Amino acid sequence: MVEFTTEPFELDTFPPHAAAARKVVDEAGLDVAVGPFGTGAEGEAEQILAAVTKLLRESLDAGATRISVQVSVLADTEAEAGADTGAEGGSAVGEGGTP
Repeated sequence: MVEFTTEPFELDTFPPHAAAARKVVDEAGLDVAVGPFGTGAEGEAEQILAAVTKLLRESLDAGATRISVQVSVLADTEAEAGADTGAEGGSAVGEGGTP
């Protein structure tokens, strides 16, 4: 899971740094949840790590002056339940959001 917010905040427009960050997580194939104060994205750990690296570079290049990032690894309860039945699973998951 990754949760991130890019700044400066702009209430009247969708700033280029926010658009760049959103484009990165969309292109990474992550499940994205946009909220009023941050964006959350979930996916496999390698997807998340690659997306965070690209997100930082591209958002800064697009004018971000600050990027807050939190990366968490959470147990996938379905994967744990599937272990008893032979099913496979597992992911890094998250929620939250700004564009």
